[in-house]
Amino acid sequence: MSTTPPSAPTSAPASAPATGFVSFVSSGPADPELLTVRAVKRLEAAEVVLYDALAAGPILELAGANAEQISVGKRAGRPSTRQEEVNALLVEHARNGRRVVRLKSGDAGIFGRLEEEIAALLEAGIPFEIVPGVPSALAAAAAAGIPLTRRLTARRLQFITGADVTGGLPEDQNWAALTDPHATTVVFMGQRNFPALARELVARGLCAATPALLAEAVGHPHQRMIRTSVEELAALLEREGPSPHPALIFYGPLAELPPQGARLHSPL
Repeated sequence: MSTTPPSAPTSAPASAPATGFVSFVSSGPADPELLTVRAVKRLEAAEVVLYDALAAGPILELAGANAEQISVGKRAGRPSTRQEEVNALLVEHARNGRRVVRLKSGDAGIFGRLEEEIAALLEAGIPFEIVPGVPSALAAAAAAGIPLTRRLTARRLQFITGADVTGGLPEDQNWAALTDPHATTVVFMGQRNFPALARELVARGLCAATPALLAEAVGHPHQRMIRTSVEELAALLEREGPSPHPALIFYGPLAELPPQGARLHSPL
């Protein structure tokens, strides 16, 4: 996506225009091997990189040697840069004619407040593009060795957030959709509130034994997969509290063990 006219190129120009240019780059699960080719090119050409905490690490090594790297936080329950400050930094650096990469965790368009940053650029008249990435939910499912859909038994896939702007469980839920036994549901930012969510789901008809999967620190050396049920996962998180690592929760007919004897490993 680009805000340049139809006759103009859809990617960042060879040299930054006077007003600068912003590339929203999706880092996926922060594994450099899962970045798109375009994402790598944008990082190599960047003069400024504004990065989320979850996008830090090896990916930043791909940025140009002279690129200014600025952390803008974004971790649940921890001090973070205010969204207004992020918007202001994007506008400031682009107005100075610099090529800016806004490195966002996961896929920039999924629960990443992308719309607020786009609105700030549009108001300032700054051109931008969106470089899609591997959504963390797809990377987690791949790491767990499961598909996200299956004919007849998992006909629908839905992504939800487990926390509202206050950090609490969102109240305006579509409970009929969330208790659908033929849907695969992925809960982002849900560790803290999953016990409360699970109680509501079971009270509204979801089977407590519905398979559930906690995928933690996907793509990192301390990656962990916990395969259990909705009821048991809720009890675990209530007892132990949320992990300090980013995690996704899956529940539905496919959040179960791979076939008997299946082995998941890298060929290299």
